[in-house]
Amino acid sequence: MASITQLFRRFLERPGTIDLSKFERVVAEAGTREERIRALDELPAPSVDDLPEFCAIMRETARRALDLRPYDVQLVGMLAMLSGNVAEMATGEGKTLSGAMAAAGYALQGKRVHVISVNDYLAQRDAEWMGPLYTALGVSCGWIGQNSTPEERRAAYAADVTYGSVSEIGFDVLRDRLSTSVDDLIVPAPAVALVDEADSVLVDEARVPLVLAGAADPGDAVPEMAVLVRQLVKGYHYELDDQARNVHLTSKGIDTVEQALGLDLYDTPATLTDVNLALHAHALLTKDVDYIVRDGKVHLINPSRGRVALLQRWPDGLQAAVEAKEALSPSETGEILDSITVQALITRYPEKCGMTGTAVAVGDQLREFYDLKVAVIQPNRPNVRIDEPDRLFEYRMEKDLALVEEIVEVHATGRPILIGTLDVAESERLALTLSGRGLECVVLNAKNDAEEAAIISRAGERGALTVSTQMAGRGTDIRLGEGVDELGGLYVIGSGRHTSSRLDDQLRGRAGRQGDPGGSVFLVSGEDELITHYVADEYAKGVPEHSLVGHAQRVAEGVNMEIHRNTWRYTRLLERQRGQLLERRDRVLRDRVAGEALAAAAPERWAELAESVDEEVLHEAARQIVLFHLDRGWADHLAYLAELREGIHLRVLGRLNPIDEFHKDAVPAYQRLLAEIESRSVETFETATVTEDGLDLEGAGLKRPTATWTYLVQDNPFGTEWDRILNRLATKVRRR
Repeated sequence: MASITQLFRRFLERPGTIDLSKFERVVAEAGTREERIRALDELPAPSVDDLPEFCAIMRETARRALDLRPYDVQLVGMLAMLSGNVAEMATGEGKTLSGAMAAAGYALQGKRVHVISVNDYLAQRDAEWMGPLYTALGVSCGWIGQNSTPEERRAAYAADVTYGSVSEIGFDVLRDRLSTSVDDLIVPAPAVALVDEADSVLVDEARVPLVLAGAADPGDAVPEMAVLVRQLVKGYHYELDDQARNVHLTSKGIDTVEQALGLDLYDTPATLTDVNLALHAHALLTKDVDYIVRDGKVHLINPSRGRVALLQRWPDGLQAAVEAKEALSPSETGEILDSITVQALITRYPEKCGMTGTAVAVGDQLREFYDLKVAVIQPNRPNVRIDEPDRLFEYRMEKDLALVEEIVEVHATGRPILIGTLDVAESERLALTLSGRGLECVVLNAKNDAEEAAIISRAGERGALTVSTQMAGRGTDIRLGEGVDELGGLYVIGSGRHTSSRLDDQLRGRAGRQGDPGGSVFLVSGEDELITHYVADEYAKGVPEHSLVGHAQRVAEGVNMEIHRNTWRYTRLLERQRGQLLERRDRVLRDRVAGEALAAAAPERWAELAESVDEEVLHEAARQIVLFHLDRGWADHLAYLAELREGIHLRVLGRLNPIDEFHKDAVPAYQRLLAEIESRSVETFETATVTEDGLDLEGAGLKRPTATWTYLVQDNPFGTEWDRILNRLATKVRRR
């Protein structure tokens, strides 16, 4: 009967959840062996061939090495990950230990594991924290961070389990792709990816391209455009679309700009682009919401985690426009040598699994893009947190007043409060308001994220008042201070609903960990961006209904998923081409195929050089020639495809499918690339100087960038022109 009930429950759940009963039976059997295993002086090496014994040994090893006895649910989470699933475990349920045991389980099978985190801090913390467990199991462990040297990286990747942030692992992969010697390679062949905060990495950041650039040049900000658009008036000179993803000049705006510049905008495409970029920076990107300015530089704010996005920038034109808007010196730009999206990075791994506190909500995307299912692990102790219904208001001012009054009233009781705000500006504004009421709070936002662990750890103490931007990926539990249980535990207040329900759940999940008491409530107004951007046409002025708030989130999530899906439709072909080219490059790097190909294409030149140059030197010269032209050709191909995608919207006007049109040009362009690599290599080989000392690279015109730099391009938040057309069409459909 129980199995039928569970089956029916799973049928009603959102897509992606799996049956845990087989894992629970294994853990129950492991429990019967615990006493025997604990009595052993020396523990045997665990083997996944006997899963109950494996679980029992893992539990005892963790107890001895870390003084942590895994709960049954942590062992279930471990087994779910060992079976290639994403384990959804609530905040405070011990995901770190479950993930470490799963990683060790893969490693004990002879598989190299990369535990992929959202930032360097968590990668180092977890590797060092779980180190004794790995040592006790005979598994080697290492970690990499932004400041790791090539030698430290090579040593870390040589370990059985390597912890690293998704960006650092991605950058290492990109650097390896430009190596000209096998000895310079750092990252081993991918085997198993275990992704921490899986929904954030696999969904929120899936579209983010990691970029390797070279030949850095000074930026080209256009200050006069920033000054010009600052004088334009919203609603008169320019208008925004419903979702504030696009802005366009009105006819009056076009006349004003043309008079100011003394030219016809549409006769000067470069100037039109500069004006549009400046307008986007002015109207759609807000300081202390989308970015902050610190130390004379623009720092982007990660939209899914509410903190500074290290190494991230917008595409060069938009980045320069924002810098001009803030009257800052332009940052350097450079030619993109190679790039890879986070999604493409993760799909390189033959085996994937992960863990997070909120996965079911993105179960469809995990299955569609990664073929991953979600295992929902029940908490070790029942959740007794009291989640109040949303409090709804017509106007934002009403909501803000109610928020402050609620904080003042609850704080007077001594109960700790965590207030989640939607952006940096709001967090600082609220802190100032509370200070005016005589309440001092601690603020955690993108401007002070370096102190976040210490701030979060104290948020559960009596009388604590913490104001924070998003709590996703913070990686630190909030433990209740003495006497806080009697006050009702931690009280979480959301100043508004996020566009993703997962971010709300992650904030709410900070209260009620491990059966602690706690409470939560969200305040929403009809003037919140969630309502005005996504359900403006369905919202009659007044207090919004609860159903409308949920509907707005579903619309927002649907829009973001469609953007993700549309981006992947384009990048899938690019990744396929890159994969084929990498296979060729790897053969050139490791074997003598370059020399053999050039000897066949230019036999007389090969014979001439062979008379005076050692064969090995000649093969190395051929290798360097082909590698250069292969890498040079790929960089040119990337630039061509980026330009092709940006302009593909023009063909939509003729009712042509943009993806088909993109493929129609991209496929023959790749064939031309292969032919050009071959012809350019032969041409260089015919004229290059090769002596016993090797190939004269500079004389042959094969000079590579003297330095490379890495960064992440946060997808243009407004999308390509085709994306914007798609959004406008979607808006019209919803209106009907």
